[in-house]
Amino acid sequence: MSLTGTPFLYTLIALSVLAVALPLLMWSRLRGPRVLRAAARMVMLLFAQGTAVALVFVLVNNANGLYDTWEDLLGTGTHVNQAADLGPDGTGGIALDRLPKVRQTFTQAEGPAMHAAGGVRVTQLKGQVSGVNAEVYVWLPPQYGEPAYAHRAFPVVELLPGYPGSAKSWYGTLRVHEQLAPLMREGKVAPFILVAPRTTLLPGVDTGCANVPGTVNADSWLSIDVPKMIKDNFRVQSAPKGWAVAGYSAGAHCATKLAVAHPDRYRAAVSLSGYSDPIIEPNSLAAQSPALRRANNPYLLLRKAAVAPPVALYLSGQPKDGYEAALALRQEAKAPTTVHVVYIPGSAGGHTMALWRPQVVPAFRWLTTQLGQQRVTGTGAGKAATPRAPSNAGSKRAALASGTASRAAAARKP
Repeated sequence: MSLTGTPFLYTLIALSVLAVALPLLMWSRLRGPRVLRAAARMVMLLFAQGTAVALVFVLVNNANGLYDTWEDLLGTGTHVNQAADLGPDGTGGIALDRLPKVRQTFTQAEGPAMHAAGGVRVTQLKGQVSGVNAEVYVWLPPQYGEPAYAHRAFPVVELLPGYPGSAKSWYGTLRVHEQLAPLMREGKVAPFILVAPRTTLLPGVDTGCANVPGTVNADSWLSIDVPKMIKDNFRVQSAPKGWAVAGYSAGAHCATKLAVAHPDRYRAAVSLSGYSDPIIEPNSLAAQSPALRRANNPYLLLRKAAVAPPVALYLSGQPKDGYEAALALRQEAKAPTTVHVVYIPGSAGGHTMALWRPQVVPAFRWLTTQLGQQRVTGTGAGKAATPRAPSNAGSKRAALASGTASRAAAARKP
């Protein structure tokens, strides 16, 4: 039974109801020696507490997309077949244009919101370069299957979750495809192909999107294998012009790092509540040595770059949660690198999905302009109306989180 599946959730709900009903019905009806009656009552209490804790955990997990499978939760699964030393560029000297085409079979993904807005599809990819074997989720924009666009190449955005986090969280919790589909139809946001690869590749650790010889080649998985598969199976624009990467929390750190480190693969990055120094995430492999920390710190990469990378960065954050790191990157950036910083006040909420969900539309409006896609109409990039989200639509807190509120408004309590 799937950890995030509806059958497991309904089973826990039924067990929780049963756990409450049993003591009410049986507490005074138990027969036998006092010791046995006390033991039976203790079992009923433990059963009630256990089912309640399990139900709350599943509800929180489903709402935040923390663990996708039992293996992720228990720390028993690995998605790394091998981790060769691939060198500074992550290719291992392989001529990527000479690799055979990767032809994948896609199926309908299951889970919350996976059937919405045309449906999300999934495939199991064996990375030719990285040695990673993991799932990749893909959503195609409304125009992709229309005859008028039959010969059009589409821009791509890779979506990275936090740690712990599921690749499906962008679709299931942030509802990125549901928010963007109507805007794509109206021509207000470019028709991006949205690609969410698995980032939890090893049990119990955050890869930090780093290449660590002998352990994991997460950078090559995300920036080489996944893009190559997408190019081989869909009509997409060439890199770096039509490619971007976006993430929240630990995924935000990865998004910025990948774009700065690989300007030949990405033109832009979106970071929601991100950071630069991998040490912020104690479980990050990229924080295990000073050399890895330096190699995976986008601030240091910008600072030491012989030539400033031609990338655009969209960095949003709250005080002590991404904002200071964003300002430091903006101060360090030199043309042609550009950095757009969005201040999110602390009153908008904490480090949660509710904070990031309203930021989806403004970030993708910005991406539309930065990747040179069709012109944005309406309120313009970075000035989007608050996206419709059932949990916070129309509330002041959502407006603050979206980055559309002024500093004066931010000073007032919601």
